[in-house]
Amino acid sequence: MADNALISLQDKVVVVTGGSRGIGAAIARACAAAGARVVVASRKQEGVDAVAADIRAAGGDALAVAAHTGHADQVDALFARAVDAFGRVDGLVNNAATNPYFGPMLGISEPAWDKTFEVNVKGYFYAARAFVAHARKRGGGGAIVNVASVAGRGAAAAQGVYAMTKAAVISMTQTLAVELGSSGIRVNALAPGLIDTKFASALVHNPAIGGAIAKQTPLGRIGRPEDIAGGAVYLLSDAAAFVTGEVLVIDGGLTVGAIHVGA
Repeated sequence: MADNALISLQDKVVVVTGGSRGIGAAIARACAAAGARVVVASRKQEGVDAVAADIRAAGGDALAVAAHTGHADQVDALFARAVDAFGRVDGLVNNAATNPYFGPMLGISEPAWDKTFEVNVKGYFYAARAFVAHARKRGGGGAIVNVASVAGRGAAAAQGVYAMTKAAVISMTQTLAVELGSSGIRVNALAPGLIDTKFASALVHNPAIGGAIAKQTPLGRIGRPEDIAGGAVYLLSDAAAFVTGEVLVIDGGLTVGAIHVGA
């Protein structure tokens, strides 16, 4: 991509959490293709090493850092590593997430509840806090993109607690957008629909669920990780310089509310 292209991340440094596979890996690769130096973070070193190696093999620049975003000290260490390696951080993609329970909301165990909120909410908060501290120290500016879900915008049977965390992410996004605007920091969210990843494989490959969702989607298919990556690059780029507090839904039109009549 040319340096003067409107949707470009040339000379920017972007941290992507949950970057070892699925949506996070696709976003990391897309950011690198758009010119960014990328810090790929996830809990397991071997996972982020593989994605960083792919980026370098394609001519990009990447740093792989193992970090559990639910632990504030590891998040702070992640940003310290990023700044030490690249001098600054311009963008953050909060993508690390978990969903250990599938079933009626009232049936979830307390450990599963705690784990879901630790990663999906506290992890996003810790990373945003670390990014803002760094951004303000260097004079402000930058962008945060929180990966939420269409599940956070309404009822989500069998995924109730996961959906609660994604609703919290949307609320966090909007509040931070208001509070950080004066520092020149933009905060937006992506709300993917059902995407074909290992994370969602139990849904995607269940004909009664994945097949039904594909049928009800105007574009006629389940999403791919690459379908989400472009939205992240846009929101991180200067093309979105006047966009903050927004939730970009990327679901193939599923939540438009189309009704299919007949078989």
